[in-house]
Amino acid sequence: MTAQTAEIIDEATLSMNKAMEHFEGEVVKIRAGKATPNMLDGINVDYYGNPTPISQIGNISAMDARTLTIQPWEKKMLQPIERAIIAANIGVNPQNDGNIIRLFLPPLTEERRKELVKKSNAEGEQAKIAVRNIRRDAIEQIKKAQKEGLSEDAAKDAEAEMQNVTNNFISQIERHLALKEKEIMVV
Repeated sequence: MTAQTAEIIDEATLSMNKAMEHFEGEVVKIRAGKATPNMLDGINVDYYGNPTPISQIGNISAMDARTLTIQPWEKKMLQPIERAIIAANIGVNPQNDGNIIRLFLPPLTEERRKELVKKSNAEGEQAKIAVRNIRRDAIEQIKKAQKEGLSEDAAKDAEAEMQNVTNNFISQIERHLALKEKEIMVV
């Protein structure tokens, strides 16, 4: 493998790692019956005119398998946090007692579990598409390099290596999805 093709493959692998990290971040947000502080990732609160993640405004903790508590560092942030959670439409009604906000997660029904599995599978499909697009771009770069003088054997080897890297990432995504589905479907 030439230095040029190695660089193309390394670049593609880095991009695929980023796609994988994004996928894992999205799948973690999908509730699997247990309350986790990660469920609130991506919910921003209006903090003095700036959209700020809840985790930067207060302490989020899981009291038990179905209860999250949010202890804001400033009491006057209780209302904005409550409004942000309601606006995020995560299927939970916040309960504000004047000091902390409690989120009681309802038990998942069979139908809701199946919806969550579909949602995680959709995220997985998006990740696979991203990985395949990265592979396509890398192979186009290899073919371009071949037109500029790279030997045909080196190009074929690089394409085969790129396919191996792609297959590895696709199988990682599928394993991750299988684990998530098992986690969601366990009652």
